[in-house]
Amino acid sequence: MRIIAGSLKGRTLRGPTGDGVRPTSDRLRETIFNILRDEVDGAIVLDGFAGTGAMGLEALSRGAARVTFIERDRRALAVLRQNVDACGVSDACAIITDDFLGLSARHRDLETFTLALLDPPYDFRDLDAVLTEARARLAPSGTIVLEHSRRRAAPDGVPGLTRQRVVTAGDSALAFYAPTAQAG
Repeated sequence: MRIIAGSLKGRTLRGPTGDGVRPTSDRLRETIFNILRDEVDGAIVLDGFAGTGAMGLEALSRGAARVTFIERDRRALAVLRQNVDACGVSDACAIITDDFLGLSARHRDLETFTLALLDPPYDFRDLDAVLTEARARLAPSGTIVLEHSRRRAAPDGVPGLTRQRVVTAGDSALAFYAPTAQAG
């Protein structure tokens, strides 16, 4: 794995350790950020289910102001911390060791995000709950990107959030969401 573009372009990232960590491929990350383009510069990013941190680090490389990584797996956290340190961006990063669901209730001081990058395990049961949690901390003009298995339909939306677009790539799909007031 490597950073594809921006100020950290070419940096090699450590990969997953053990079962259950499925990092977003370089090609799929490139697709995501090509679609997001102008939304990344200056963004306040939430990298939910962060794993190795590749998504959030790619966002920082492309001009995001800061990233909050959420990860609960201790092995993935060790790799995530090593990747943040190796990229020299720890001053622009916060790492929260916790479950994603219920995050807002447990961390009331979380800031509002303009971009949420969510990559739950493909067999995660409740994608509606994932979207609802992300919506709770999303800015009114923010965007949520949900990576999921292409064999599983992404929710059309949840209260206050509408799916705008779905892009498939290989075994993965990307669903893009916007707050309902911004839908159209």
